[in-house]
Amino acid sequence: MPHRQFRLPDLGEGLTEAEIVRWLVDVGETVTVNQPLVEVETAKAVVEIPSPFAGVLVERHCEAGRELAVGAPLLTIDAPGDEPSAGALAGPPAASLPESRSGEAGDATTAPGSAGPGSAAGRASMATGRTPMLVGYGPRSSEPERRRRRRQRDESANGGAPAASTAAAPAAAASPARSGRAAAKPPVRKLARDLGVDLSLIIGTGPAGSISRADVESAAARGTAAAAVGLVSAAPPAPSTPLVPAAPPAPNGHKETTRRVPGAIPDDASFDPATGAWRIPVTGIRRTMARAMAASVFTAPHATEFLSVDVTEAVAARERITALPDFAGVRVTPLLLVAKALITAVRRHPLINATWVDGAAGEDAEIRVRPEINLGIAVAGPRGLVVPNIPDAGSLDLPGLARALQSLTEAARADRLRPADLSGGTITITNIGVFGVDTGTPVLNPGEAAILALGAIRPTPWVHRGELAVRTVAQLALTFDHRVVDGELGSAVLADVGAMLADPVVALAWS
Repeated sequence: MPHRQFRLPDLGEGLTEAEIVRWLVDVGETVTVNQPLVEVETAKAVVEIPSPFAGVLVERHCEAGRELAVGAPLLTIDAPGDEPSAGALAGPPAASLPESRSGEAGDATTAPGSAGPGSAAGRASMATGRTPMLVGYGPRSSEPERRRRRRQRDESANGGAPAASTAAAPAAAASPARSGRAAAKPPVRKLARDLGVDLSLIIGTGPAGSISRADVESAAARGTAAAAVGLVSAAPPAPSTPLVPAAPPAPNGHKETTRRVPGAIPDDASFDPATGAWRIPVTGIRRTMARAMAASVFTAPHATEFLSVDVTEAVAARERITALPDFAGVRVTPLLLVAKALITAVRRHPLINATWVDGAAGEDAEIRVRPEINLGIAVAGPRGLVVPNIPDAGSLDLPGLARALQSLTEAARADRLRPADLSGGTITITNIGVFGVDTGTPVLNPGEAAILALGAIRPTPWVHRGELAVRTVAQLALTFDHRVVDGELGSAVLADVGAMLADPVVALAWS
């Protein structure tokens, strides 16, 4: 069989390198088309890269924890002489593979004669003038079918009996770990890693035998006693076991917990016994955030203004909106109302939705005003701060904005964001009020001219209609790039947001 070399593809966001997080297959394993092979972390997200070929993995060119340049060899597969299936030759443009000017595929190099001009791939490449694209970054509709076929093969091997059933659970618990890769989605795999659960020892209860979050959480909670119900997990550590069960002390000074604690020592940290310090590698999102914040602070002159707003009427309106049929199953949060107010304010003052662009030699700079409002939402994700955005948020009505906001924040907290979700923002909101913080001075997202911070919303003594009363008051802070936004414009935008939150009738009139 010919050897086919697969190179690390450009994931569609102009990225130049990625870090290998972990390999999902070992050398010598047989892989199928579109089977996930490796998890890589770009500057924006963790992505599973699937196989464009079927065959046997014969070489991994980079080990976990190392960085690899886009276009560099990633792995080599001993593949049959047939070309990749038609499904492997199509995919979203965002996942296109590097092209080679010499006519050779930049991502898959085959042995002589295996993919020449006369082959199917060669003819397709000559006809289209481009390299085949990588699949697997969107929903994999064929995955349930592959799982069904796998289960059918297992049943055939067992004489027609199901490979794993509830009645046979105790016997399965005593058997060794099953071969092959457990069927589970990436967020479930990450949860299992965080909880120390071995997925190969779990019998899934999800569709087509896949492992669900409930399966993992149950395995972690029950430990070895889960064998009685058909679940076997790695034994959980004793309550007093530190987060790193070795010579180093517990890094966070508390018992192990499944709840993410802000400021806790991350899993990829290493302990230096000589100094007693923890060493945390600055890679992936950490590095991207550090570079972006430094570039923002030392490039754009920041200015911040603050405003306290009586949002009593907006809070009451939120309760009425929640009861409307159009908002069934959707969370109506204060952040939603602030987002809608900011979008309206941007429409009234479009210059706030701009970016500063330097000239080639530091001269002839210009301000570019974006026609669409791509609303960024700062979210504390599992791997750090991320700012995904809602594309063209200004075109959405309130129910649509609510659904988009809910979907985006859930994806960020479950570490399911795509690289495309994290680029192209034009203005951002950060909700620091969820931490009980009154206000702050947010740092601009690079390339944007403004960021709005929503602080805590509290019952507060307030002069209302000439009398002292307890009202619901919110704190707002607007940071802007003073090269693009002067004090008058910044004040006008912040005042407009405050006016709409103070009186929903104003928001309705300006929408």
